[in-house]
Amino acid sequence: MFSHPLKKVLLSGLLVGTLDILAAFVDYRISTGKENVTIILNYIASGIFGKAAYTDGMGYPLLGLLLHYVIAFSFTLLFFWLYAKTSLLSKNWIVTGIVYGIFIWLVMNLVVVQLSNTSHAAISAMKFTKVLKSALILICMIGLPLSFIANKTSKK
Repeated sequence: MFSHPLKKVLLSGLLVGTLDILAAFVDYRISTGKENVTIILNYIASGIFGKAAYTDGMGYPLLGLLLHYVIAFSFTLLFFWLYAKTSLLSKNWIVTGIVYGIFIWLVMNLVVVQLSNTSHAAISAMKFTKVLKSALILICMIGLPLSFIANKTSKK
């Protein structure tokens, strides 16, 4: 299935990007009871476009989805690059996946969101349960799948 390293990165990025955005949609629906999940995509787009991303139309949600996949592919590419360079990551794929999911949460919440144009609460104001839930989503939807794929497809 992964005859070429670039194919592995592309398919893995598509997989984890899809798992992550679907988890965000389901979490939003369960948490709010609202059905219009495009607000999630507007929020992502607001990282670049600010409040303008909440205007009518499908342009900003599509840009939000594109930005989401660019970020997912970036983390995927970084993971496979680190995996190839660091033998420690291949020791235990579960621990690697958990640590990488936590790493993604830290980068996204302490760097990306803080530097973006989104409206966001200070990290110190975030509730522990929300932090835990969002970290678990990244661990389960990105970290563990990437680590599993790398472990199963790497040349021993």
